[in-house]
Amino acid sequence: MQLYVFLIITILLIVKPTVNALFLKGLGADNLAFAYLLIAGIAVVTSYFYNKAVRFYSLKRIIIFSLSFFAIAFIVLSALYKLKLINGSILYIYYVISGIFAVLTTSQFWLLANMVFNAREAKRLFGFIGSGAIAGGIFGGYLTTILVPFIGNGNMLLIAAVFILSCIPILAQIYKRGYVGRTSRSTSIHHALDDSAFKLLLKSKHLTYLALIIGLSVIIAKLVDFQFSDFASKAIPDADELASFFGFWFSTFNLFSLGIQLFLTNRVVEKLGVNSSLLILPLGIALGSLLFLTFPELWVLIIIKGLDGSFKQSINKAATELAMVPISLEIKNRTKSFIDVVVDSVATGIAGFLLIFIIKGLSLPTNYVTVIIIFLILVWIVGIFKVRDTYFKSFRKSLRDAVAISDGVPVRKRKSPIELGKRILSSGEPDQIRMYLDQLSGRNAKILMPKILQLLEHEDNDVKIAAINQLFHYPEGTAVEVVQKLVHFKDDEVVYAAMNYLILHTSLNDSRIFDSYLNHSSDYIAHAALLCLAKESSTNKKIASRYNLELRIELWLAELDLPNSIHRPEELSFLLESIGYAQFPQFYSFISVNFNNRDSHIVRHAIIAAGISQEPMFIDALIEFLTIKEYRKEAIEALRSYGESISENLLAREAAKTLKNNVKKHIPAVIQTFETQASVRILLRLLKSKDNLIRKASAKSLYKLKRKESKLNFFPKIIFKELLNLSYEYRDIISSKKVISGNFKRENYTGLSFDDQTELRIAREGLLEVLDIQLKVRIETIFKLLAVYYDRRDLDVAYQGFVSQDKDTRANAIEFLDNILSPKLKHILLPLLELTIIEDQDVYDEILEDSDISFNKALIQLIEVGDGNLRLPVIYLIQYLGDTSFLPLLAGLQITAKNHEVRSFAALALKKLQPSLLATNQD
Repeated sequence: MQLYVFLIITILLIVKPTVNALFLKGLGADNLAFAYLLIAGIAVVTSYFYNKAVRFYSLKRIIIFSLSFFAIAFIVLSALYKLKLINGSILYIYYVISGIFAVLTTSQFWLLANMVFNAREAKRLFGFIGSGAIAGGIFGGYLTTILVPFIGNGNMLLIAAVFILSCIPILAQIYKRGYVGRTSRSTSIHHALDDSAFKLLLKSKHLTYLALIIGLSVIIAKLVDFQFSDFASKAIPDADELASFFGFWFSTFNLFSLGIQLFLTNRVVEKLGVNSSLLILPLGIALGSLLFLTFPELWVLIIIKGLDGSFKQSINKAATELAMVPISLEIKNRTKSFIDVVVDSVATGIAGFLLIFIIKGLSLPTNYVTVIIIFLILVWIVGIFKVRDTYFKSFRKSLRDAVAISDGVPVRKRKSPIELGKRILSSGEPDQIRMYLDQLSGRNAKILMPKILQLLEHEDNDVKIAAINQLFHYPEGTAVEVVQKLVHFKDDEVVYAAMNYLILHTSLNDSRIFDSYLNHSSDYIAHAALLCLAKESSTNKKIASRYNLELRIELWLAELDLPNSIHRPEELSFLLESIGYAQFPQFYSFISVNFNNRDSHIVRHAIIAAGISQEPMFIDALIEFLTIKEYRKEAIEALRSYGESISENLLAREAAKTLKNNVKKHIPAVIQTFETQASVRILLRLLKSKDNLIRKASAKSLYKLKRKESKLNFFPKIIFKELLNLSYEYRDIISSKKVISGNFKRENYTGLSFDDQTELRIAREGLLEVLDIQLKVRIETIFKLLAVYYDRRDLDVAYQGFVSQDKDTRANAIEFLDNILSPKLKHILLPLLELTIIEDQDVYDEILEDSDISFNKALIQLIEVGDGNLRLPVIYLIQYLGDTSFLPLLAGLQITAKNHEVRSFAALALKKLQPSLLATNQD
């Protein structure tokens, strides 16, 4: 790729000075403006046919055809020059051909580069490849300067044609070796590709502003080039000397550009970012133009032309290519050629128009061109700030589409929440409708009121209940007739939801309802009425006494003990919750007993009832239920019912080491439910835990809190510190893993018994599996904390991209993060994330600078950074190494480790290694 672009730019620096010199000698600088306009017109026509070709032919075929055409064209020009058949029309034709060659071949090359390299590879390698382009500019320019006096312009054109043809076998090798592997992957909406390149450009604000600043840079460059050519042609009348002058300075500019590219470009772009880097070129030309207004001399124009030539192909080129990263490959394939050829050429035509109708039309001296340049630079700078605004939005959308397509999900136009709600409520599955209603806001519920009222007659009972719960958003008594009918429905939950609504949100008298329903002949109605009475009694003790709530519960319990008594699980569930609301301690044993019920439905309601009661005797049991996934949701809600004091209760138990390890990781989920500033503080305390799973759970809970209560103070300094700590841990673990998987030498342990060697192999493989899990957990924790520290939407997209199965999508996600993270965090974290997509072992080793540590040092490092879950497999491996140098470490762990299992494992390892020490001493 570097050789390819080296040849392309070498050819350009041979052709451009030669054709420029012939044009200026034959027609003069005054006719450059007409040539600019002609280039614009021909480029538009060429672009039309070029875009037609892109739809039907591969890029490889189009590039080969283009190279062949230009080679033949320059051979013909060489022959015409030698035969002295060149006239004005031929000069115009070849000035246009050389202009289109300059933009088309370089555009095709960078398109090819985008197919060969992903975003992170591009950022690492484009500077290196770009230096080949600049080196080609230096070589071509100096080659022209040296050879033109000896062989003339005609033979230089023949050399250019030979170089062009030599690019074709290089291109064939790139395709033959399979480097072009991204040509078919799409991250865009397929039907959008039916639009013309111009329409695609207008549909994207980011592309539109990019085209604007690129077009302005071309206009300004042409105006600078006109001034430079005009002053130079007046100072140097001989065509060959003028070609030599141009060749020397063009090469010199490229020499400066190469120095900038090698030593400054990557550092500047990394330090300032894409958008700020784009400002360097216009500000440099602006300062040079101000100097020219003071000193209108050729040497000042050489400086301005040098700034344009040096920065344009180095910093500005790198920043522009990186600004194109968010654009999907297929869209880029269509629009980049349009921008590079048509926009470039039209901008050239506009420059010609300005020169003809303003400078010449008003008979102004060429010094006035500088005033136009300064004005256009101001517009250019405004355009750069617009690009900054659209860059992240475009990157986010591109990455989101890439994730969807790489995971096999078609990209569709997003519908508004209301449109989506109408579709779900009208034709969705029952589970979809219920989930949607559970998450529906009050504002949207009012908008969707007609659809929700229809759901009261839905065939699914859970949907009916969810619809009844939404009626509380509407005026009192809404749909009361329909709800009264549902009281007589043959479903306990529906009857209870309907009766609860009638009591709480209608003008019906509570006593009238209880009088009608408590002694009803239907069990469905009577039991639901009793639960409603118990619930009402929690805030109104008088009503409990009026209707003998305690006696009714006692009779209900007695009924359960009757012989051959059969009761539905829903009835028992209602009884459990009634006991919870009534808060009669003599009945609490019934809740405790049903914690062990065989029916999971009853167990769930026993947990709910325990939470409703807020009785301290149930806390231990509820904490235990946190470990059972089937009942975890109910257990969290039940603990939440105890109020925020439960948070301190849980923390006190953690400090006293009375909580089991499998319980600890669920504590943050309980604390998060309170959604208060105190919750944030407690979660930040848990975030400092040594236990990796607790930290992950705490980060996840902080993330959920940030999403729901973004106005809370999340103490960014603490979050940032923990992000750095996690990044350092991640680095230590991944470097240790590399050593353990690669630097293990079996010959060092041949003295062990066969059984110990077998155990050693198993222990090592087990440790590597644990390390993979630890790395995965830490990376999830890091991304959750990043979403708390930065904008959640950006980090959600970045994480989805990072965990994608597609390597290029992961690379784009890392590149996206590169534009978000602070320099300190970027320096430590991004190289570690990049390890997931790097295949080059040398680059891998460069990132893990300390990966040459010994096997033993790697194990010690894991002990230092790991929690109990990581220390256990490390200790297990150590005991089979037969290495007595670990004895002090194990002795320390046996005494100081807070985890009981770690202390036990350390004790066992000591017993295993101490006989080895004794045997060594005897020897």
